[in-house]
Amino acid sequence: MIRNDTLKKDKTTFGIIDAKSIKNADTAEQKGYDAGKKVSGIKLHLIVDTLGLPHAAYISCANVTDRNGALEMIKCNLDNLSEVEKFLADGGYTGENFANAVNALCSAEVEVVKRSELHQFDVLPKRWIVERSFGWLDKYRRLWKNCERKLSTSLQMTILAFISTFIKRF
Repeated sequence: MIRNDTLKKDKTTFGIIDAKSIKNADTAEQKGYDAGKKVSGIKLHLIVDTLGLPHAAYISCANVTDRNGALEMIKCNLDNLSEVEKFLADGGYTGENFANAVNALCSAEVEVVKRSELHQFDVLPKRWIVERSFGWLDKYRRLWKNCERKLSTSLQMTILAFISTFIKRF
């Protein structure tokens, strides 16, 4: 586990980025199919800091790639991400085009953290923080499946779940 005092020694401001596919209920108007995870529904894109606090969130159809959804999220939340110097991401965000686009949008670099071996569990440095934030959201019954008609309503339910989490924790 990374302790807070070790994170404070590193002066770089990190944004940890990831996406999660969520199944849709019958009532949803917009949906797509994520072939990688075999899920028909929506995709939640999230940027958190080193404490797991959200700095940006974006909901798209599941057929939007992680890279394209991340670029849209950064465009919509430039003022919240102005101090981020480096984004940590998983293998879904590889590529020079993505790194150059992020650098052009908010002058931050992208560091892709990859696994050393396939099919072996390994805790990746600082990447577990965004997974923990997704775990916090999984505790809310309203978010286990997308029951909302509009994508904007799904985003607001996610924000309300984070607010409730922080009221209980902090």
